[in-house]
Amino acid sequence: MTSLLRRVKTTLSIRAHRRVRGLLEGEYTSVFHGRSMEFDDLRPYVAGDEVRDIDWKATARLGAPMTKRFIASRKHTVLVIADTGRNMAALAEMGDVKRDLAVLAAGTVGYLAVRHGDRVAMVAGDADHTLFVEPASTEAHLERMLQKIHASTTVDAAPSDLTRQLEYAARVFRRRMIVFVIADDRELGAEEQRLVRRLCVQHEVLWLRIGDADLMRHDWASAGMHDVVDDATIPEFLRDDPRLRAEFDAAVASRSARAEDLFESVAVSSQRVGTEAGVVPGLFRLLEVHRHARR
Repeated sequence: MTSLLRRVKTTLSIRAHRRVRGLLEGEYTSVFHGRSMEFDDLRPYVAGDEVRDIDWKATARLGAPMTKRFIASRKHTVLVIADTGRNMAALAEMGDVKRDLAVLAAGTVGYLAVRHGDRVAMVAGDADHTLFVEPASTEAHLERMLQKIHASTTVDAAPSDLTRQLEYAARVFRRRMIVFVIADDRELGAEEQRLVRRLCVQHEVLWLRIGDADLMRHDWASAGMHDVVDDATIPEFLRDDPRLRAEFDAAVASRSARAEDLFESVAVSSQRVGTEAGVVPGLFRLLEVHRHARR
């Protein structure tokens, strides 16, 4: 059996720019809000630091702004909610399988958590069932979790049903957690929006949206592609229509803007990715946004 976690670690290593190294080496502890902290040391202030963390006495003494750094005094539980099922077996924007992007995202977040001693749990499923994986903090546990996401996301599975998974999380979990949702990039229905607001009351929520394939692309015109839900296809003559192309692009941009507005209105940090190469940079942009979000 292929080790999915090993693939995650390899991708992280290849893309280990300054932001990644910082989180792996300790800055992770300052990403999430709402926990007790203990003072660690001082460092020069940089743009984006919390004003409330400035040590004004040290600033006056040294003649330059100094920021206090803290260490978390208790551990987190990270709950990954993975939108699995048939829909996530489709292709993402550039031809990668959405399932592979979801595995990489869940593995990256889980690996960061496990490396820092936090526990990782998972809720996943489709329209027929919901799967809950109990929290643990070992790499073996994380590997089993990733294998379950991979095995549950096939074209033969039941349709995806994010509402079912969000409802389960909102109903079952009362203790505050970091909830990391990996889902299709689509508009949320009224019930899903209600559940997101409910989760935000109790938990810190981050949301990664995985973009759809662009079926209008010319280089896919002869590929015989079809929708995983209903087997529908786009005739080649429609792909050559410039007006339809423009309407398609406008619809994607509009949907993305509405999603951002929704998440901003409920204080959920979100990010959209469309390629496997974009998952790790997108995740760290998401964590950076969350770090500086107003709470």
